[in-house]
Amino acid sequence: MASQKNLDLLLSGKTLWNTWRRDHSELQAFEPDLHIADLHRADLRGIDFHGADLTEANLQEADLRGADLREADLRHADLRGANLSDANMLHASLHAADLRGAALRSTGLKGADLSNADLRGADLNGAILSKATFEKVNLSGVDLNKGLKAKERRTGSVAIPDDTAA
Repeated sequence: MASQKNLDLLLSGKTLWNTWRRDHSELQAFEPDLHIADLHRADLRGIDFHGADLTEANLQEADLRGADLREADLRHADLRGANLSDANMLHASLHAADLRGAALRSTGLKGADLSNADLRGADLNGAILSKATFEKVNLSGVDLNKGLKAKERRTGSVAIPDDTAA
């Protein structure tokens, strides 16, 4: 369950939240706990969720453009219809996350774990997918060629099983 202190701080506004994260970097190993938080349709543009526990969080239709989600734990999170364009999701854990219809345009997903995620209809145009794991991912309606740079297609640096990529 999400920490009430963390939720109250987050609901106070992005500026206060980001300032708190910057000023209390020593707490980052333990905070913030936003497990199962209901943040659907929230305006979280540019928010600092670096290393945050967002497991099973409801982020449906949330605006996370430009958010810092590096190393965030988003396992089993509901991100249907969320806008994650230009977000930094380096090494984020999105195992079994629901990303149906999500906008991931120009999103940095390098090294992210997307295993067992549902990406049906997601927009990966310009996404950085190098070294991301796509094991058992539902990619129906997704054009991965838009999200792969020529070098990545050539070197095979994205782990996508052959039966899933088509």
